[in-house]
Amino acid sequence: MAEIFTPFLAAFILAYALRPVCLWLERRHLPRALAAIFSMIIGLGVIFLVLGLFIGLLKTEIPLIKEQLPGWIQNTQTWLGPKLSQFHIDVDWGNLKTTLTERITEHISENADTLMGTTLETVLVSGSSVIAGFANAILILFVMFYLLIDWTHFFELLKTLVPTRAQDTVHHLAKHTDGLLSQYLRGEIIVITVMSVFYSIGLSIVGIKGAVAIGVFTALMVVIPYVGITLGVTLALISALLQFGPSTQVLGTIIVFSLGQFLEGFFLTPRLVGERIGLHPVAVLFALLLFGKLFGFFGVLLALPISAVSLVLIKYFWARYTQSTWYQK
Repeated sequence: MAEIFTPFLAAFILAYALRPVCLWLERRHLPRALAAIFSMIIGLGVIFLVLGLFIGLLKTEIPLIKEQLPGWIQNTQTWLGPKLSQFHIDVDWGNLKTTLTERITEHISENADTLMGTTLETVLVSGSSVIAGFANAILILFVMFYLLIDWTHFFELLKTLVPTRAQDTVHHLAKHTDGLLSQYLRGEIIVITVMSVFYSIGLSIVGIKGAVAIGVFTALMVVIPYVGITLGVTLALISALLQFGPSTQVLGTIIVFSLGQFLEGFFLTPRLVGERIGLHPVAVLFALLLFGKLFGFFGVLLALPISAVSLVLIKYFWARYTQSTWYQK
């Protein structure tokens, strides 16, 4: 069922995120269908921009790995060799250097274009994967387009399915949930924008190549709690080590991310997003694992928003339960 629901879930996420853009274009007297098309173009443009930055980052890092690997092994030999000798452990460093260099050369391409081409070729081996991927992409665009132009009608139709006696309650919960998600989405967009600029400028001052790509990637990963910032810091530290080795630039990278976390955690997120969703860290990790397993990448992105919706419903049903006669007696 996850394979069936994932394209629809992806389309709903994108339509919900792009609806404010579509409404803004409609207020500029653009026909609804045209506004939806332009909104989709803007959304796809942002996605391809991020992918382009990531590919640019790969182009910078992959040649550096191959270039500096022998030096890393030599430094490791200088530092670790005497310590191993104390325990009478002999390592053939020359053979190790040759073997690792050959393996790296075999498995890591010269540049990101070749890497992406190889990946695409691997995917193309399975015709069913290509057909399914193409069909899902068309399905997502199709559903997203009609959700954008029929958003109000779609939810009015859902409202008619709710029994009349429950419509006020459902409407109240839906408005509360929509307000929470809207605040979360707007806040996250502002946080991502500010942190992209901060990390890009900070890493550029440190002297990291590909600072903009790493900064934007790290800022985007803010939407995945704990895991996102860990990936960003790891990527930046690897880049610093690849370019400068153990040096003051590595310390500068750590300082930039420490200041970024302080700015994001104590000022931006509490004021723009609120105290996240109010979930315990263990519950957040559980939600990431659960929804990631069910819906893949989109599930990870939606873990917190869906948890927010669940929290609203749980609080409502808990309040009704504790006020019930059965509970009080």
